[in-house]
Amino acid sequence: MQLDDVLADLSAENADLDLLVGGLPADGWATPTPAEGWTIAHQIAHLAWTDEAARLAATEPGEFKVELEKAMADPAGFVEAGAAELVSLPPGELLTYWRQTRGDLPGALRAVPAGEKVLWFGPPMSPTSMATARLMETWAHGQDVADALGVQRRPTGRLKHVAHLAVRTRNFAYLLNDRTPPADEFRVELRGPDGETWTWGPDDAEQRVTGSAGDFCLLATQRRHRDDLDIQAVGAEADAWLGIIQAFAGLPGKGRRPGQFG
Repeated sequence: MQLDDVLADLSAENADLDLLVGGLPADGWATPTPAEGWTIAHQIAHLAWTDEAARLAATEPGEFKVELEKAMADPAGFVEAGAAELVSLPPGELLTYWRQTRGDLPGALRAVPAGEKVLWFGPPMSPTSMATARLMETWAHGQDVADALGVQRRPTGRLKHVAHLAVRTRNFAYLLNDRTPPADEFRVELRGPDGETWTWGPDDAEQRVTGSAGDFCLLATQRRHRDDLDIQAVGAEADAWLGIIQAFAGLPGKGRRPGQFG
C-alpha cells in the first residue's frame, strides 16, 4: 500500500470512532471500558497523545528521543502516563485536541524524506508503517469504546492493515516474550469482511493460521480471548504464536477473559 492510501483509511477509521464519541454527553466520557481503569476519556486521550507522539517523531526526532527515554525508564507505566496527561481535560476540549492531533499527523508523515524511517517506541518504521500502526491502534481502542457503549461495529476492508501489521510483527512478539522466533514463515489465510481471502506466507508452509480476519485482528490487538474467536492453527509453532500475538508496540498486555463479551 502507498502512504496516501493508508492515510485515507486512517482518516476513515478516525471518522468512524468520532461518530461514537462526538455526540456523547459529558458524563458519557466517564463510561468504563474493558481496559482496566480506563474510561472512554482515557481511550481518546491515549490516541491523541500517541498521534502527537507520532507527529513529533516524524518532525522533531530530537525532541521525540526525550519521550523515548522516558518510555525506556518506565516501560510498564509510560502508556498510562500519556493518557493521564490529557484525561483531565473537559470532554469538549479533549475531543477538539484529538481532532487536531490526528489532523496534523498525515502532513507530518508525508514530509518525511524518502527512504528515512521514523523513530518509535518499538522498532523504527517507515511513514507508511507508522500510518498503519496508527490505524491499528485507532481501530483497537475504538473497539474498547464500542464495547463500553454496547455498539456492534461492522468490519471493513481496513482490517487488512491490522492483519498485515500482526503478521509482519510476528518475530517482535516472540522477542517480547523471550522466545526465539521460528526460522520459517507461516501461512496465514483469513476471510475478509466481503468474502475475499487475504493471504500471507508461502502456500506450502507447514505452520498455518486460518479463520476470520476480524477475529484475527481482535486477537492480535488482544481485544478478545482466543477461545471466543474463529481462528485455527495447524502446527505447534503456529499455535504458540496465537498465544502471544500482538500487533502493538510495548509490553505484552493482559488481554481479555474468555467469554467476557459473550
